[in-house]
Amino acid sequence: MARKRTHAATYDPREIKENIVDTPLQEEMSKSFLEYAYSVIYARALPDARDGMKPVQRRIIYQMGQMGLTPEKPYMKSARVVGEVMGKLHPHGDSAIYEAMVRLAQPFAMRLPLVDGHGNFGSLDDGPAASRYTEARLAPSAFGMIDSIGEETVDFTPNYDNKLEEPTVLPAAFPNLLVNGASGIAVGMATNMVTHNLREVVVGAQYLMKHPEATLEDVMRYIPGPDLPGGGIIMGRDGIREAYETGRGTFTTRSQTHIENVTARKKAIIVTELPFMVGPEKVLERISEGVKNKKLDGISGAIDLTDRHNGTRIVIEIKSGFDPQAVLTQLFKYTPLEDNFTINNVALVDGRPRTMGLLELLNVWIAHRRDVIRKRSIYRKRKAEERLHLVEGLLLALIDIDEVIEVIRSSDDADSAKHRLMAVFDLDEVQAQYILDLRLRRLTKMSRIELETERDDLKRAIEELNEILGSAQVLDGVVIDSMNKAVEQWGDDRRSILLDEGENGFTPVQSAVSSSSSSTPSEQTSTALGVGGGSSHAQALAQVNAQMQASAALGSVRGAAPSSALEVEDVPCVIALSASGRIARLSATAWDVYHSRNAATPRYADDTLLSLIQSSTRSTYALITSAGRLVTAHTSDLPQLPVSEYLSLSAGVPADELLMSTESTDPVEGEHTVAVISMNDDDSTPLALGTRNGVVKRWNRESPTTMDSWSVIDLKDNDEVLHAAQADDDDRLVFISSDSSLLTFAASAVRAQGRTASGMTGMKLSEGQHIVCFAVVPAGKVAWTYDDNEEGNTAQSGAVVVTVAGDADALPGTDNGACKVTPLEQYPTKGRATGGVRSQRFLRGQNTLIAATVADVPVFAATQSGHPVDLPAVDMRRDGSGTELSAPITYFSRV
Repeated sequence: MARKRTHAATYDPREIKENIVDTPLQEEMSKSFLEYAYSVIYARALPDARDGMKPVQRRIIYQMGQMGLTPEKPYMKSARVVGEVMGKLHPHGDSAIYEAMVRLAQPFAMRLPLVDGHGNFGSLDDGPAASRYTEARLAPSAFGMIDSIGEETVDFTPNYDNKLEEPTVLPAAFPNLLVNGASGIAVGMATNMVTHNLREVVVGAQYLMKHPEATLEDVMRYIPGPDLPGGGIIMGRDGIREAYETGRGTFTTRSQTHIENVTARKKAIIVTELPFMVGPEKVLERISEGVKNKKLDGISGAIDLTDRHNGTRIVIEIKSGFDPQAVLTQLFKYTPLEDNFTINNVALVDGRPRTMGLLELLNVWIAHRRDVIRKRSIYRKRKAEERLHLVEGLLLALIDIDEVIEVIRSSDDADSAKHRLMAVFDLDEVQAQYILDLRLRRLTKMSRIELETERDDLKRAIEELNEILGSAQVLDGVVIDSMNKAVEQWGDDRRSILLDEGENGFTPVQSAVSSSSSSTPSEQTSTALGVGGGSSHAQALAQVNAQMQASAALGSVRGAAPSSALEVEDVPCVIALSASGRIARLSATAWDVYHSRNAATPRYADDTLLSLIQSSTRSTYALITSAGRLVTAHTSDLPQLPVSEYLSLSAGVPADELLMSTESTDPVEGEHTVAVISMNDDDSTPLALGTRNGVVKRWNRESPTTMDSWSVIDLKDNDEVLHAAQADDDDRLVFISSDSSLLTFAASAVRAQGRTASGMTGMKLSEGQHIVCFAVVPAGKVAWTYDDNEEGNTAQSGAVVVTVAGDADALPGTDNGACKVTPLEQYPTKGRATGGVRSQRFLRGQNTLIAATVADVPVFAATQSGHPVDLPAVDMRRDGSGTELSAPITYFSRV
C-alpha cells in the first residue's frame, strides 16, 4: 500500500543571504571596554567639578525639586522618589538610586546634607532601612543647588527616552564639591575628595576672585584644611598641602578623646569624636581583637554609649595602675581611633576627568557661578523687557480707553479688532493681543497708577541688569553677594581641629575666618582659631602633647613587657582630702605649698583640707569612714591636679563615691569619709579614732591581707567616727563636746588594740551632749611659739582651738554664731574619761557649740558651698565669749 507523504516547508541555508563581519577579538573587546569605561567615568562614578554631583545625585535633587518636596512640605516615601527618578531620568536599578539618596541625607557622610531623611537612614555601622520604610524631602541647603534653575542658568538635555529634559549641571550657589566631598571608583581611575567648612571655602573663593594671582599659601590662610562631618583632630598638614597643590595627598585623623573618672575608683578613656566614616562597632571590634592578641594591655572593658541625643560616646575602662595616656597611645596604634585619609581630587571638567588642586577647583566653581549669574541676568533682562513692552502698550491704550472699547465693539471679530488697535494706537501685534486679553477691571484709574509704577521699576531693573552684564566687576559683586547669602543661611563653625607639626611638636592652626556667624565672610578677620572655639583647640593641643609624651615614653622602653610600659610610673605624690568631701592626687610639691600657707594666702573654694598624706602613684591608700570602716584604693586612680599658690580640690572626685565600689563590705547608709591614711607596709604608727559618743581607740594597724575593706572599730548603736589620724604615744588627743567642754590628754593613755575592738571611753559626757570635735595634735605642735618673719615682726605657730557657739534650735547653716580662736596650750591636760574644762563662754541666745576644730595655724574655714570664711584674731582667754562671724561655718581644715 503506497503511503502518501506530506512535506513540510523546507529551506536551503545556502539560499539565505548572510552578512557576517569578521572582527578581531582584540578589536571588539577594546571597543566594548572603552564604551563601558566611558559610561562609568562620565555617567556614574565621577562628579562634575562645577556642582560636585554625579548624574544620579543631580537627578535626585532636581526631581525632588520638581516634585515640590520643600522643607515646609510633608515628607514623602523614599520609594516614590526613587520611582520618579528611575522612571523619568535615571534608567538604572532602584537600589543604586536609593543608596545615592541615602548618602545625600547622612550627616556623618556629608558636611552639609542635601536631603532631609525621616526614618532609619543608616549609621556608621549599619545600613539604612528599605526605601518603603523611610521618607525624605529636600534639606534647606539643597535650594542652593537648584536656585534659579528655571531661569535658563544651565543647559538642559533630553532624558534617556527623549520625552523630558534634565539639567546637565546644577547652578550650585555654594562649592558643593569641596564642602561635601565625593568618592567613586571608575574604570582606571577613582576619586576621593574630603569635606570642608562652607564658611572657609566661600571666604577663600572670594579672596581668589579679588586676587586672581594669589598663591596656594595665600588661600590656605582662609582654607587651612578639611573639616570632617564628625569632627576629630587632623594631625599635621604636610599631606594636605600636597593635595591642595597636586590633587593627591594623605593626612592623619585622630579621635577626640579625654580621660574621665567613670567611678571614683576607675578611670576611662572617653571617645567623643571618631575619624571620618569610622563607626563605634568597628572600634570596639578592633579593641577586642587587640586585647585577645595581647597587643593591647591595661583595658578592663569597652562599651558603646552612643545615641542620637548625646552623640558619639565610647567608654574604654582602664585597669588600676595603668597610665591612661600610654594606653591611649597603644589604641591609636592598633585601632581605627587613628586613621589615614587619602585625597584624590579627580572630577570632570569640560567633560573630561582631571586631577586638580585647590586653586583649580575653586576657579572652576567661580567660573561656573559667573556663568550662572550672567545667564540669569540675561534671562531676567529679557523677561523685564518683554513685560515693559506690554506695559507701555497698555499705557498707550489707557490714554483714550473709550476709543479702545469703541474700536473693539465695532470690529467684526477678534482678528479685525487686533489689526484696528494696531493701526489706531500704533501698537504691535503682541501689545494689541495683550489688550484684547485684558479683563475690564484692569481698565481703572488705579490700574494706570500701578502700571506707571511698574514701568519705572522695570526700567530700573533693566538698567541694573545692563550694569551687571556690562561690567565684570559688578558681576563679581553679585556673585559674592550670593556667596554671602549661602553662608548666612547654611554656614556653621568648624568641627575638626587642625594641628600643624613642627620641630617642637604640634601647634594650632590659625584661620583668617572668624567662627562668629554675625558678620558676612567678606567682613571676617583673623580673630579666632579655626575650630569654633579656642578652649576646645587648647584642650586638644594639650591632649595631643600628652599623648605624644606617652608615646615617646613607650618608645624608650625597650625589651620590657607591654604592661610595664603602660603602667603608671611610681613617683612621689600627695593625696589630699578636702573638708567638703573631695579627694585628688597632687605632686609632691603640694606638701611644701600647704605648710607654707599663712593668713595672707589667697583663699579659694574647697581649699579646707581634712587630710594631707605623702604617697606614690603606684601605692595604695585608705579612707576611714564615719561607720568605722577602712576602704583601700589605688592612688593612680585619683585625678592629678596642678599645684599653685592655693590647693583647691574643686576638680577632685567625691570621696564618698569610692565607698560604693568595694567588694568585702557593703556601705552603710549615710556613711561618709572622715579621713585619709597611708597604707605603707613599714608604717606601724597606731591610728587614733574618736567618736560622737566620746569613745576613743588606737588601732594597732593589724589588717587582713585578702580584703579591700574592713571594720577598724566596733561601734555602738547611734555612734559614728568623727575623725581619725595617726597618733604616737607622745601626741595629744583632744575632745570638744557640744556643751563647750574640752578634754586633752596624752595618746599613751589609750593602749593600741586590734581591728575588732570597740575602743574605750575618751571623754565623759553630760546627759544629752555629744562630741563636736576629735583631734590628734602632734607633740611638736602643742606649744604656742613665736617666730621672727621676714618683716621683723612675730608670727604665731602651733595648735589652736577654734570653737563656734550658737543656738541649738536654729536650722543648720542659718546661724553664723560667735567664734573664738585660742592656743591649745591654754587648756590644761586631764585624765582620760573625765569631763574636761570649758572652752568658750555662752552668751544670751547661745546654748551649744555648732562647730569646732583643733589644728595648726593658720586654720582655714569654709561655708557649706566651700567658700572661705575669715576667722577672728587669736584670743588668749581660755573661756572667752568669741566674735560674731560674717557667715555660717560648716568646714574646718584639720591638717
